[in-house]
This record gives sequence, structure tokens and C-alpha cells, in this order.
Amino acid sequence: MTRGRLVLFDLDGTLVDSEPGIFASVRSAAAALGLPEPTAEQLRAMVGPPLQDGFALVLGVPGQDVPRAVAAYRETYAGGALLDVTVHAGIPELLTALADADAVLAVATSKPEPFAVRVLEATGLLRYFASVHGATLDGAVRHKDQVVGAALAAHPEARDPVLVGDRSHDVVGAAAHGIPCIGAGWGPAPDGELEAAGAAVVAATPSGVVPALLQTIDGSCNR
Repeated sequence: MTRGRLVLFDLDGTLVDSEPGIFASVRSAAAALGLPEPTAEQLRAMVGPPLQDGFALVLGVPGQDVPRAVAAYRETYAGGALLDVTVHAGIPELLTALADADAVLAVATSKPEPFAVRVLEATGLLRYFASVHGATLDGAVRHKDQVVGAALAAHPEARDPVLVGDRSHDVVGAAAHGIPCIGAGWGPAPDGELEAAGAAVVAATPSGVVPALLQTIDGSCNR
């Protein structure tokens, strides 16, 4: 791992377990739209992708109703559910080790940026990151390649950028910029999802990220 290397992190599922708050908010939105109670599989699939895409693709909400679903979700989420999170074991130690090695750390998340900052502040993780890049509340920016692009633009001096993320869209978003993706195997992705998407390496725990970084210098997500 070289000094000055840019290490981008996804938030939900990678840095924190945010499932309780997300699940509660999805259930509230489904009830508001008169939809059936989401299944456990649907709830898990809502963690990570852009919210608008999740409602359309996972819950089958018609396009014209997606804004109403998002608004209902955010009423519960912004009302306090977003703080129903726990930091994954080993994450503070990983971030400390990277900071001590002079890596440049940034967050690239499909969560709206104001919500991401609130979560990072509440969990004490914000101090580790040079910048935070997330979706816009209007949905104009929400896909992983967009937020990864914003993070890269904010740190043009950093070397050998890499993304650490827990779902296939993280791998794809990184690959759009030609950078490797380390799969966060401790997240909610089903077995094999990260490998199938083309993750350069999958770390089973946060302690495996530093060794994985050594394998991804000048690497590619699509090995």
C-alpha cells in the first residue's frame, strides 16, 4: 500500500450496518403506497443501490409513483431511522491503520450526501475522511459511477485509487473509472455476488482490506 493512495469507501453495508433503519423506512414507504409487506429478500436488496432504483426494480413501484415512495421513505428515515446504525467490527481499526499509513480516505455512497454526513458524524467516523461524496436529494446524482467520479475529481493528487464496497453496483461503478474494487465480504451481498461482478479481491473481514490493497495496485475491477 503506497503512501498517498486514495481509498474510497461505500457507506451502507461497508462501514456501517444500516439495515434496521433502512428496513423500517422501506416498510413505512410500502405501507404508505399500499404495497404488500416487503419480503426479507426484498429488504436486503434495498441496501446499497440508489433508492429510486430500489423501489422501481426491487419492489416494482411504477415510475410515476417512485417519487412518492422516496418521500415516504425519507419521512421515516430522516426522522431518526438513519441513526439506527452500528459500525462494523474492525472498521475503526482499519481506518486508523490507513490514516497512519498516510492514505487519503473518502466516502463514495449512493445515499444522499446530507444523510451520509449525519451517519458519519453520529458514529464518530467522519473524522477519518478527507471528503464525503453522495447522491443529491433530487436524484440527479445517485449512481455509484457518479459519486466515484466526484471523489476522484476531488483528489486528483492521490495515487492508485481503489474502492471498497459491498455490492455489485460498487464494483461496476468503480470499473466505469478503471479502478479496482475490493469487495467487502462482511456486507449483505449474497455469496458470489462480488466475485461475479468482477471484484479484484474479496476481503472476508475489515482486517483483510490492507493485504487486499497490496494486491490491487495498478489492478482492475475486471480481472
